[in-house]
Amino acid sequence: MSKIKKSVNGYLMKLNNINRFIFVGLFMLIQILVIVLLVFFLQEAYTHIYMILNILSIIAVLIIINGNSNPSYKIAWIIPILVVPIFGGLFYLMFGGNKLSDRERRKMQNVGERMSSVLSNDDNMLSELKEEDIVAYHQSYYISNHAYCPLYKNTDVTFLPIGEVKFEYLKQELKKAKKFIFLEYFIIAEGKMWDEILEILEQKVDEGVDVRVMYDDLGCSMTLPYQYEKKLQKMGIRCCVFNPFIPVLSLRWNNRDHRKIAVIDGNVAFTGGINLADEYINEYEKHGHWKDCSIMLKGEAVWGFTVMFLSMWDYVANCKTDMEKYRPTEKILSKGYVQPFTDSPLDNEPVGETIYLNLISQAQKYVYINTPYLIIDNEMLVALCNAAKSGVDVRIVTPHIADKIYVHAVTRAYYQVLIESGVKIYEYTPGFIHAKTFVVDDKYAVVGTVNLDYRSLYLHFECGAWMYNVSCIKDIYNDYLKTLEICELMTLEKIKSLSLIKRLTRSILRVFAPLM
Repeated sequence: MSKIKKSVNGYLMKLNNINRFIFVGLFMLIQILVIVLLVFFLQEAYTHIYMILNILSIIAVLIIINGNSNPSYKIAWIIPILVVPIFGGLFYLMFGGNKLSDRERRKMQNVGERMSSVLSNDDNMLSELKEEDIVAYHQSYYISNHAYCPLYKNTDVTFLPIGEVKFEYLKQELKKAKKFIFLEYFIIAEGKMWDEILEILEQKVDEGVDVRVMYDDLGCSMTLPYQYEKKLQKMGIRCCVFNPFIPVLSLRWNNRDHRKIAVIDGNVAFTGGINLADEYINEYEKHGHWKDCSIMLKGEAVWGFTVMFLSMWDYVANCKTDMEKYRPTEKILSKGYVQPFTDSPLDNEPVGETIYLNLISQAQKYVYINTPYLIIDNEMLVALCNAAKSGVDVRIVTPHIADKIYVHAVTRAYYQVLIESGVKIYEYTPGFIHAKTFVVDDKYAVVGTVNLDYRSLYLHFECGAWMYNVSCIKDIYNDYLKTLEICELMTLEKIKSLSLIKRLTRSILRVFAPLM
C-alpha cells in the first residue's frame, strides 16, 4: 500500500512540476509575443522606430565583436542578428549576456574576495612543488591565483567509479557526522537515493548536527515539488535555493549552480558528476546504464570545499558565516597534491577550460577524457588536435544514448575533425556516461562537475579537484581502460556513411552550439 501511495505522490509531484513549467513557459511566450507584436506595431506606425531597431542591431554586433566572450559565442549571435536585424539586436541586448545584475555581481565579487582571503596560498608548498615538477607547478600556480583555492598535501583521495559506490560511501560518512553536514547539488530528486539520505539528515538534525542543503531551482524544477525548501526547513534542515526559477525573461537564467559538493564535519568531502537522483545509481533506467564518477577526500583539501560551500551559502542566504568554526580537525598523512577549484561565470576567467587546456598542452604520453557533452570552442578543438598530431594518445568517451537528442547531435558533429587529427573517440554503448574526468600521464587527474560544453565552461558555477601524484590516479586510469572495453570506437567510415541531411543538420547545429 505504501508503494502505491508513494507512486501516486510521485505522479502528482511530477504533474505539479509540469504545470509549473507550462505556466512559466506560457508566461515567457506571452512576453516574447508582446515584444514581437510591439516591434511590428512600431515598425508599421513609425519608420524611425524601424531605423532605431536596426541601429540597435548594429550596436549589438559592435558590442559582441569588442567583447571578451568566446569567438564561437560571438558568431552564434551575429548570424541571427544579421539575418533578422529587427529582432536580433533587441533580443541580444535583453538576453545575450551571461551576467547577473550589477548589484548581484558586486555581491558575488565580495564573496569571492572573502573566499580568497580565507583560503590563503602556501608559498612554501608551491615552491616545494616547483622543485619536484615545474610543469605541475605552473598548473597549480594558475589555480592558486585564478580559482581562489590553494594547493594542499596530506589528503587521502578515494575514487568512486560509479554512482552506486558513491551512494554507499556518502551514507556511511553522513551517519558518522557529529558537527555539520553541507550538501550542494544541481539536481535532487525524490526517490530511493534522496529518501535514504533525507532519513539520515533528519536523524542528524535530532542529534543537534547543523544540516544545510542548497540546490539549483532550475535543476530541480522537474524533480522536487514547488517550494520544497519549506518542507526541509520544517524538518530542521537549513535550506537555500539558488537562482529561483521565475517566469520572467532574464539573463539570470543562464547562470546555474552546477556544482556537486558534500562536506561532513570539515574532514570529509565529495565532488564529481553524481547528483542525488535515482538514475545516478541506476535505480531505474533513464538513458540506458548510467555511468558516472566521484571522489571522496579526507584531509587538508576538504577545507577548500568547505569554504566553497559556505561562500555560496552566504551569497544565496545573504549572510556572513564565521568560517573558522568549520576547519578540519583530523590530521591525515598522504602523498601527492590536491587542489580544489571553483569556477564562476562572473569573473571573465574560464578556470575550468584553462585547467583542461593546461593538462592537454602539457601531456607527454596520454590524455584520457570522459565527458557527457563534446561541444567545444576553437581553443579546445585546436589543443586536442595538436596533442594528437604530436603523438599524444588522446581518447574521449562520450555517451551512446543521448539525454538530449539535439545536444548529442552537436557532440557528434565534432567527431570528424577530431578523428582526422588522430583523436580516438569512443561511445559508451551501454547507455549514458555523465562522468567528467581527465587523467594524464599517470601523474595528473581532474574529477569534478565541468562538462566540455559552453554552459559548463562559461555560464555555470562549477567545481572540481586537480590532483598530482595522488595514489587514486591509478584507479581513475584503470577504470577508464575498463570502460573502454564496453565502448564502440568511432571511425571516419561510420561518420561518412551518414546521410547528407544528417551531416548538414549537425553542421548547422554546431554553429549555434554556444547558445544551447
